[in-house]
Amino acid sequence: MVEFLEFWNQQGVSGFIRIFWFYFLFEFPRYILLDYVFLLIFKLNSFFNKESYEDAREKLWADHPLITIIIPGKDEGANYYRLVRSLEEQTYQNFQLIIVDDGSDDESAIIGRKMQKEGLIDLFLRNDERGGKASAANLGLRYAKGKFAVHLDADSSFYRDAIEEVLIPFYQEENVGAVGGTLEVRNSSDSLATNFQSVEYLLNFTVGRMVASSLRILRVISGAFGVFRTDVLKEIGGWDVGPGMDGDITLKIRKIGYKVEYTPKAVCLTNVPETFRKLTKQRIRWSRSLVRFRFRKHRDFLFPSSQFRLIDFLAVVDNVFYNFVLNFLWWIYLFDILIHYTPQILYVFVAGSILYTVSKFIEFGVVPILSSNKSDKVRLLAYIPGMTFYTGFYIRFVRTYAYIKELFFHDSYKDEWNPEKTSKAAREVEDRINTIFSNR
Repeated sequence: MVEFLEFWNQQGVSGFIRIFWFYFLFEFPRYILLDYVFLLIFKLNSFFNKESYEDAREKLWADHPLITIIIPGKDEGANYYRLVRSLEEQTYQNFQLIIVDDGSDDESAIIGRKMQKEGLIDLFLRNDERGGKASAANLGLRYAKGKFAVHLDADSSFYRDAIEEVLIPFYQEENVGAVGGTLEVRNSSDSLATNFQSVEYLLNFTVGRMVASSLRILRVISGAFGVFRTDVLKEIGGWDVGPGMDGDITLKIRKIGYKVEYTPKAVCLTNVPETFRKLTKQRIRWSRSLVRFRFRKHRDFLFPSSQFRLIDFLAVVDNVFYNFVLNFLWWIYLFDILIHYTPQILYVFVAGSILYTVSKFIEFGVVPILSSNKSDKVRLLAYIPGMTFYTGFYIRFVRTYAYIKELFFHDSYKDEWNPEKTSKAAREVEDRINTIFSNR
């Protein structure tokens, strides 16, 4: 301990900043300063726009539009009744409910047809041969009668006013093409992995999306709970096949000039992977999508046009810089520390753990304030120290692996998450897009 204190005393403030330059140059400004500033702006906007918000609510109820809820999935039969019960408790009830079974091996077809016969759902559709989640969602879209289409995961449940709340932004602003709600973890207490994900979701999917919404750079409308103008969905041809269909369709909507919004008042509870093995597979799939869609399919984001506005360009650049560029720069930073501070690496590791733990506590500090269920959020404070290793090492390693594999081996086209024939067709389409772009 004495040697540890002597080492840091010798470094002084300048030495401390030199050792942790990556944190002070990139992470502190973005995830502490910027977050708090724009969270304040977000809350101030909400406060001063209360009248506008209530007017929008009145417009919604005056219009009282039919909405179509599309629930695509494979082997989700066990979740159907629970999801329908959750929807029956919603304050907004003018909806057409469509369940699409994507070639399930369980009893989804039996359960779904029985529910349609009993009048619990409006329509049950089935792909006899699996086509992938995007294919199932598009099948549901073909039968959608609603003004808005709500895309849900079958294992989700909702706060009673979630559907109502997620529709209000369409009536509060003009030219809104899609709105995303808040995602929170339902099976939070099941394992260490789910507890870490609970903290991560609150920081990234609640706080992070509030900030992104304030900056107008929201880049993902989650498939677990996203609402779209049906005419806009049909204009862009629905969902495309891929491991990151949520980010892809959000970008497609931005490209044709529509806004994408986020509301923290519409809360969806979703199940997350309970083991690190399953979580790793999920995050590899998510990370591949950045390379596949940002660098290949939508690489024209580098050239803002009259339709693809500068703010949309910045939304993608923010995603690429903080998730891709800095991910690789962090390994350079780690190499720098290992080379220059080899004898004192344990001291650096301990001090770094303390620094990042304090930083995570500061980041998480706003969560209980912003949340309705405060006691559950306070419980998660015990897992904050472990987030240093979860996000700092585990998530970075998984992302790096996924990025490299996708960059050099196009692994997303081999992922079993989508059928082989569907991925092959998607690659042919995306190759044609790249050829056209390259020949410009």
